Amino acid sequence: MTHAKEHQDHDHSHHSRQPAPKGIYLISPSGAVAEPARVELACKRLGELGFKTAVDRAALAVHERFAGTDKQRLAGIARALKQKHPIVMATRGGYGLSRLLPFIDWQAVADSGKIFIGQSDFTVFNLALLAKTGASSYAGPTAVFDFGAKKMDDLTAALFTESMRGELEILSFESPDSDPVDARGVLWGGNLAMVASLVGTPYLPKIKGGILFLEDISEHPFRIERMLTQLWHAGVLARQKAIVLGRFTDYRLAAHDNGFDMPSVLRWLRETVKVPVVTGLPYGHVKIKATLPIGKKVGVATEDGMAHLVLEEHF
Repeated sequence: MTHAKEHQDHDHSHHSRQPAPKGIYLISPSGAVAEPARVELACKRLGELGFKTAVDRAALAVHERFAGTDKQRLAGIARALKQKHPIVMATRGGYGLSRLLPFIDWQAVADSGKIFIGQSDFTVFNLALLAKTGASSYAGPTAVFDFGAKKMDDLTAALFTESMRGELEILSFESPDSDPVDARGVLWGGNLAMVASLVGTPYLPKIKGGILFLEDISEHPFRIERMLTQLWHAGVLARQKAIVLGRFTDYRLAAHDNGFDMPSVLRWLRETVKVPVVTGLPYGHVKIKATLPIGKKVGVATEDGMAHLVLEEHF
């Protein structure tokens, strides 16, 4: 069971900001939204959680498999920087941001001070922003998948709300087969396929001593291993203090795999890359997902079958 630990005994009086409800602006920078009703439902649910919402005028546009033409999606990102709501959330992932990266004014994105959040294809946005400006953003729920789902996951919603208010201090999760680690570093990563796709480009952050988290969906374990080897050969893995693995879901093994599965990949990873591996992170294309700050310094520690990500430190 995943749970967020709150330090109730901590004296919050020095920052007596009772969090006012924040506003969320929804954009579709990647795949087309198949069911607009789910965006409506997401807005309703976010409203119940105390967030005002506004949907970008091109969020439901469709061009081929994309949420509008490249020009329309770029315009949506530009509008998001100028509107009043502090949080900008992707309606969904899919594919499409990779081709927009050179045409986004990353400094304007950073200077807007907006909190950007999304997952999956949105990983390239998170990482390009960090690589180009050093600005942080969030990997976390999207409108359609999480808040527009038939049944919204309450823990995902709670973790998101607490993160947006700066109240989530420690994320603890079961991690029975993790390596011992107690380290601090910049948290970064996201969808493995998207991280690997940025190798050799100006959009992959050069992070030494970081905490790299990864997840993926519908990728056979051999493909996961192949993408990890790409990151290994590129020197990315060896430079990290820890590799934190979320969920790798929805793949099918074949007879000729002959026992090769995710545990084999994990074994290979540990033997080859001498970096502590932490498993069980509640993140991925799954119902329960944490909201994670990309580009922020965090702590990671494991003990007694549990792992702890220290997201907010008080000195």
